[in-house]
Amino acid sequence: MPVKRYRPTSPGRRFMSVSSFSDVVKTKPEKGLTVSLKKHSGRNATGKITVRHRGGGHRRIYRVIDFRRDKLDVPGTVATIEYDPNRSARIALIHYRDGDKRYILAPEGLAVGDQVMAGEKSDIQPGNSLPMTKIPLGTTVHNIEVQLGKGGQLVRSAGVGAQLVAREGRYAQLRMPSGEVRLIDVRCSATIGQVGNSDHSNETWGKAGKTRWRGFRPSVRGATMNPFDHPHGGGEGRSGPGGHPQTPWGKPALGHRTRNNKATDRMIVRRRKK
Repeated sequence: MPVKRYRPTSPGRRFMSVSSFSDVVKTKPEKGLTVSLKKHSGRNATGKITVRHRGGGHRRIYRVIDFRRDKLDVPGTVATIEYDPNRSARIALIHYRDGDKRYILAPEGLAVGDQVMAGEKSDIQPGNSLPMTKIPLGTTVHNIEVQLGKGGQLVRSAGVGAQLVAREGRYAQLRMPSGEVRLIDVRCSATIGQVGNSDHSNETWGKAGKTRWRGFRPSVRGATMNPFDHPHGGGEGRSGPGGHPQTPWGKPALGHRTRNNKATDRMIVRRRKK
């Protein structure tokens, strides 16, 4: 899908590029599959800011996506390919034979009129969801389950895909987009194909306003703050951190490992970083 570039009619337009939306065939979502989203501006249930630099942004209606793909052995037809403001990928509206309608992530190559299905009897074609016991080795997959029955949690953003590289016993090995090789239960399901809208990474916002539209507020360097606000703050004129770079809370930054998930450490065969 091509990217549309603008002529430099203003400083903001000079480097701006957007998706051409040539694959989108419907602008308004299916009303029965939408939910109104409340904004939290990075605050938790007690009102404390837990994620900084969030707030504002355009109003968005959430599209309910079927990540679980639990409508088994019922064929469906792709009715529309739609834009979703809540994710980088496109979504596809599926009309099932029994009258049910659901949204799924639109993989590369899926078009209006194509047939999709979930279950062990499904063919190996983009958009079909199968357990990893039924997927041939070397196949590119997305929307991968981590816990059986919970629904796809991995590999869901635009243009990405994981590769099924091995199967041994009750686990399958998948090479993630980051290069990490991870073990997944072979009973978990995955969807065939690579996620669509692969040109998303080539888009350039071009101006600060487009960042604000997405709900991101400005971030300020620690070196410009006072010592009370940041470890890098203070000093006469411009000054460096005076030691190792730190976060606002005094933790090491730039390369310090913060992963603390011992429950799934054994599932990582090869890490993305050496």
